[in-house]
Amino acid sequence: MTADILCQSAKCLNGSPPSKLECPTCHKLGIKDSYFCTQECFKVSYNAYNPFPNFRYSGDLRPVYPLSSTRPVPEHIPPPDYAKTGIPRSENRRLNESPRVLHPEEIEKMRTVCRLAREVLDIAATLVRPGITTDEIDAVVHQASIDRDSYPAPLNYRHFPKSVCTSINEVICHGIPDQRKLRDGDIINIDVTLYHDGYFGDVNATYAVGTVDEESKNLLRTTRSCLDAAINMCKPGALIRDIGKAIEPIAHENGCSVVRNFVGHGVNDLFHCAPNIPHYAKNKAVGAMKAGMCFTIEPMINLGSNFAEVHWPDNWTATTIDGKRSAQFEETLLITETGVEILTAEKPLVF
Repeated sequence: MTADILCQSAKCLNGSPPSKLECPTCHKLGIKDSYFCTQECFKVSYNAYNPFPNFRYSGDLRPVYPLSSTRPVPEHIPPPDYAKTGIPRSENRRLNESPRVLHPEEIEKMRTVCRLAREVLDIAATLVRPGITTDEIDAVVHQASIDRDSYPAPLNYRHFPKSVCTSINEVICHGIPDQRKLRDGDIINIDVTLYHDGYFGDVNATYAVGTVDEESKNLLRTTRSCLDAAINMCKPGALIRDIGKAIEPIAHENGCSVVRNFVGHGVNDLFHCAPNIPHYAKNKAVGAMKAGMCFTIEPMINLGSNFAEVHWPDNWTATTIDGKRSAQFEETLLITETGVEILTAEKPLVF
């Protein structure tokens, strides 16, 4: 045991100093992330646990439960149809519809909700630092959404338990906020979606926590470059399948691979709808872009050549199969008469 392992309590009383005190039960079970700085710190954290101690994790990350209670949304904020049941009935009912071309008033609603979603993501980004838990980030995203008269769209979508997805290190997507503290050298993707005035705005980005290694820096640069190259080819008449053709060569040139089983998607008055947007080359997506269409591009890029994923028993968290890191960036886009508008950009951009 070296002195550079910090106290791994989600509720450390002493600022997470180097720690040598290991939970004996966790040691016996082979559970990592169980070092504490003092007996008092251990006692405060005694109820923190890994809910899947026998699961074969692909990397070093472990969930830290219990999850906090479901955060309420005030009644004056109109919810999506799945808010109580967890079932997106409108989405299921319209599953086979063709991609929609939005009317001008719908486009204005998309501009509004996407601007608000970007504001919330930018607020969440200011929280990223060693020592904060993803549950604390979730609490801020939840309140910031409510402050904008918006429903935090992930909450109870197909029974997802939190208001934002937080995906750390080897997690590709759909990480559930919990009691684990971010550590210096981590990377974290924060995926924000708001539901406002009947429409959804979806945006995410991956951030460095403190000082990260050069491999992680390259991963972040590569992933953002993949997204930017894809956005640059968007215009009326461009083929949906060619988005992956713009992304995959950049990933490969930088020693990375493109996740295949998660895609971008149409977004409007539905959270997810047509068209599906594969991010890899030689895909079989059909159709061309038309002015008035809104969709996301959100490439998930893994270090190394393995693009496969493994799912945790929580039914949401997807990680790389080899434990290597993954990053993602996402924007919601509007196809215009002359090109593309990035609705979730920090400042509106039109090409």
